[in-house]
Amino acid sequence: MPSLAPFPSLSAPERAFWLIARLGLVAQGVVYLLLGILAIMAAEGVRTTADRDQALLTISRLPLGRWLLALLAVGLAGYVLWRFAQAAFNTENCSYDTVGICKRVFFACSALGYGWLAYYAAWLALLAHVPEGESQRSLISRLMHQPYGPWLLGAVALGVIGVAMFQVYQAFSGTIASEVNGRRLAEYPWQLVYRIGQVGYVARGVVWGLLGYYLLLAAWHSNPREARDTDGAFDLLGTMGPGVLLAVAAGFVAYGVYMLVRARYPLLPRP
Repeated sequence: MPSLAPFPSLSAPERAFWLIARLGLVAQGVVYLLLGILAIMAAEGVRTTADRDQALLTISRLPLGRWLLALLAVGLAGYVLWRFAQAAFNTENCSYDTVGICKRVFFACSALGYGWLAYYAAWLALLAHVPEGESQRSLISRLMHQPYGPWLLGAVALGVIGVAMFQVYQAFSGTIASEVNGRRLAEYPWQLVYRIGQVGYVARGVVWGLLGYYLLLAAWHSNPREARDTDGAFDLLGTMGPGVLLAVAAGFVAYGVYMLVRARYPLLPRP
């Protein structure tokens, strides 16, 4: 568990808030590390599925896997609470212009996405099997049967593409510098952490862009089968050559490492 010692000036509620946030960052880092490792295995010819659900299933098969999943579910729930707090209470002090509002919308969408993952991890930890009828395709199919379903899915797809673009923007805009407390790192390690973060954000942007593109196709053709999950995006990258898949998979590993470093050396605004 990350030490809170570097933040002696925080009040008790602030300590609790940032403990939740940092546990969430650790959980996110673990998920992306596993995703990257599974994708690297796929690039090397090992038959495996590289999506977030499979990452949790992989944990469940480890010794004490259900206990590890329970801890991960708690961490992911903390991440969800943190993201919702960022969106609802503007803990990041976002401006009230278009950029600031988009950032808060992104925080809310991130909370929703990881809320599903926390639920999935908790289900596996408690019941040791996959929740039936709750696959991505079944959820999309259910959405398509709602009034204006294709339009709603199209809006979701555009939102996912927007998130992808925002990830690439984060990689090159310098915003990473506001996520890690570089003062607590020596100059060379900080530069290394910064580059690792850039690689991770670009890899995420590539995969999220593919997910959004296929969601848009599913909405356009009213066919939920055209949507792809993370594994489907990695499969497509694999058709471009093992080098492409390996590069993006390594980027996911880099993002996982970056999240763990960010949890250890956060730059924390006042909640």
